[in-house]
Amino acid sequence: MSAALAVGQLVEAAGALPAAIPSPPQHTWYVGPFPIRAYALAILAGIAVALWLTRRRWVERGGEADDVLEIAFWAVPFGIVGGRLYHVFSTPDPYWGPNGDPVRALYVWEGGLGIWGAVALGAVGAYIGCRRQRVSFPAFADALAPGLLLAQAVGRLGNWFNQELFGGPTTLPWGLRVDDSVAAAAGYPPGTLFHPTFLYEMVWNIGAALLLIYLDRRFRLGHGRVFWLYVFVYTLGRVWIEMLRIDEAELVLGLRLNVWTSILVGVGALIAFIVVGRRHPGREETVSLDAPDEASTTGSEEPVEESTDDEDPSTTEDSDDSEESEQADAARPDPGR
Repeated sequence: MSAALAVGQLVEAAGALPAAIPSPPQHTWYVGPFPIRAYALAILAGIAVALWLTRRRWVERGGEADDVLEIAFWAVPFGIVGGRLYHVFSTPDPYWGPNGDPVRALYVWEGGLGIWGAVALGAVGAYIGCRRQRVSFPAFADALAPGLLLAQAVGRLGNWFNQELFGGPTTLPWGLRVDDSVAAAAGYPPGTLFHPTFLYEMVWNIGAALLLIYLDRRFRLGHGRVFWLYVFVYTLGRVWIEMLRIDEAELVLGLRLNVWTSILVGVGALIAFIVVGRRHPGREETVSLDAPDEASTTGSEEPVEESTDDEDPSTTEDSDDSEESEQADAARPDPGR
């Protein structure tokens, strides 16, 4: 009887719990005069996770572990600048609208990094880094792809702390609860629960990263195909997640700009994956750009070394016989004497 009573109390207590995901009460902490922002910490944590996984995958592909940090030195700043530029371009009203403030376009710590700009300009930085390290850019992109998804997943925690980029109202038990002022700014009454799109994208990205790792090991993908698969899988999720969001965005033919971008980029990635797979099946034998030259040089020298070091046995025997005959002739008395 006491056990049944205890179970009933637990059920009753569970029913009293709010069926919602609470938002963090604070997104900035101060150490003296210096602010520490959750959004920045989430971005840095995502970069660290991406570097850790990429380092392991790059070594497995035959690369040097130090290459990853050297390439990241170029890719990360390019990616941050590109992400901010795309965000300002796709959401211009807060900066260039009637009540906008252009200076706020520089406030990266307030949130707002467009993934498409980050990937596009980050790829330029990664290409520069790969050329300087003399390694294959497509091979590095393949090693990076799953880590990039994990970085995006961790980075979405910054949106949770900032109480931004959530979806429309929902009655689901995992609805997101935001501050009353945030709900009012979005045009909804206090207590409204919203779709936690940050959580949806986190789960999607983590699952996509695991899928890429499995497919890469199962089919030994290479020549950039893992990266193109990353783009395709990510855009599949981004289309439906983006359509749930209610934050300000530019509309094109009734759809958000990011939805159109996801569709176009996803189709392009699928085509690239198929074309590259037909031209370059399998995986690269080496990630070094200098390896083909070294191999050809070594191949041209080997016949010379063999011709100088190895001697024909018949030639050796003939030379030995001639030496013995000369010694015998020298020992034989001269008939003319």
